[in-house]
Amino acid sequence: MGPVLAGVLQLLALIAALALAYVPLGNYMAKVYSSDKHWRVEKWIYKGIGANPDTEMRWPAYLRGVLAFSVAGVLFLYLLQRLQGVLPGSLGFSSIDPDQAFNTAVSFVTNTNWQSYYGEQAMGHVVQTAGLAVQNFVSAAVGMAVAVALVRGFARSRTGELGNFWSDLVRGTLRILLPLSVVAAVVLVACGVIQNFSGIHEVGQFMGGQQQWNGGAVASQEAIKEIGTNGGGYFNANSAHPFENPTPFSNLFEIFLILVIPFALTRTFGVMVGSVKQGYAILATTFTIWLGFVALMMWTEFAHHGPALQAAGGAYEGKEVRFGVGASSIFAVSTTLTSTGAVDSFHSSFTGLGGGITMLGMMLGEIAPGGVGSGLYGMLIMAVIAVFIAGLMVGRTPEYLGKKIGTREIKLAACYILVTPALVLVFTAAAMALPTPANSMTNSGAHGFSEILYAYTSASNNNGSAFAGLNADTQWFNSTLGIAMLLGRFVPMVFVLALAGSLAEQKPVPVTAGTLRTEKPLFTGLLVGAILIITGLTYFPALALGPLAEGLAS
Repeated sequence: MGPVLAGVLQLLALIAALALAYVPLGNYMAKVYSSDKHWRVEKWIYKGIGANPDTEMRWPAYLRGVLAFSVAGVLFLYLLQRLQGVLPGSLGFSSIDPDQAFNTAVSFVTNTNWQSYYGEQAMGHVVQTAGLAVQNFVSAAVGMAVAVALVRGFARSRTGELGNFWSDLVRGTLRILLPLSVVAAVVLVACGVIQNFSGIHEVGQFMGGQQQWNGGAVASQEAIKEIGTNGGGYFNANSAHPFENPTPFSNLFEIFLILVIPFALTRTFGVMVGSVKQGYAILATTFTIWLGFVALMMWTEFAHHGPALQAAGGAYEGKEVRFGVGASSIFAVSTTLTSTGAVDSFHSSFTGLGGGITMLGMMLGEIAPGGVGSGLYGMLIMAVIAVFIAGLMVGRTPEYLGKKIGTREIKLAACYILVTPALVLVFTAAAMALPTPANSMTNSGAHGFSEILYAYTSASNNNGSAFAGLNADTQWFNSTLGIAMLLGRFVPMVFVLALAGSLAEQKPVPVTAGTLRTEKPLFTGLLVGAILIITGLTYFPALALGPLAEGLAS
């Protein structure tokens, strides 16, 4: 079997698995967020934190809950790292430096999971399990809660109430993420992923020195790392490490875990707004972009010119031979079109155009299908923009799901889509203009520029993957990337929740003969075009200086 055919067959198997999970998982999540019953353990949690889960919140109160919980998470994780040297189970590792502790705390709380450290050489068992793994769950649950609040904004009328943040957070964690992670962890252990609390042990000589490995609760963290679109690896090599991802099957399974909730949330959206056809329209949009990116990535990595690449059957540099070019391409697209950031190959070693595809996937806002929660609300924001554009073209007041898209709504949507590009381009320009940040580049020219552009694109979009050529463990990058992660996560949430509140207050608009049918293929095509043009072209000049210049020159 040739490598191209193997890649295509894996792609087809992945699509089939996602299709099988789509309806049951989507319906289940809609039931979870619509239920008025509380589990006993949930009641204990509400009592412990002093929250009333039955109290409805307007958008400012919902936002305060999101911010208060996230600030507490940053402080706790920061202190846990700073105290690591005196904690049990630290494996002898010292406490984390202040700038790196800040960067890591912000990274995991914002669901970015950017890592400027070597996991197996810096973090002990306590920080990994009680700190990082916990944030893998709750940061994903926060994103899902905000997405559900926006869906309720479309579904409800004549009220500004969007549900209860604490209830949504607890249910998302206990009823969705935790059971899925338990099943996934068992499968990963069966595949050969390690799960223990072993200390450091020597495994032999390597390049004249003694090589050491430490164990850890890897399978359990690997499961939520992918399911929650987190991405932070237990080991520095991330999902290219055999302890995290040992076989081609485990690799395909991890891609499935990355995509299953973001895709299924489109079904949840359709069920909660009372029209599964609307969910299918959003699904068609996300699937079209994802499949198109996978096809482009496979083409650039398999068909790139050059005698060495042609003789090898593809661009194998930086890719695991266990997985091959096809599976690595699918993983790279899936992890950058979601907010996962896990990698099973090194994007810096992709062809120039291939590296550009990974960057463009993040620059689109990671909405195809995007992160858990963040992908859905990002796509719905783009749907609001597309409806507004359609209304301008036909001279009608734009409407979406029975809600008028007026001046307030379009201003909030426009602010949402401007935040991330501003962060990426401003921070990249500053890093290139100042002498010290540029010293962290290990390459010059277009590829060196791509390293910095990728870093700020990844941080601002809460992705967390790296181009694998930039020394980001400096005070400049730890601080500025941390700020980019914070602003890129929470400022857009302000606009999302404000939009949800505005929509929920409206009374429904009756459907007429002139209403744009947003469940039809025509709207799907319009939405795909709006995403590619509005968000993609924003970054075109920067892409032309980096990956496009490198790709055309090679």
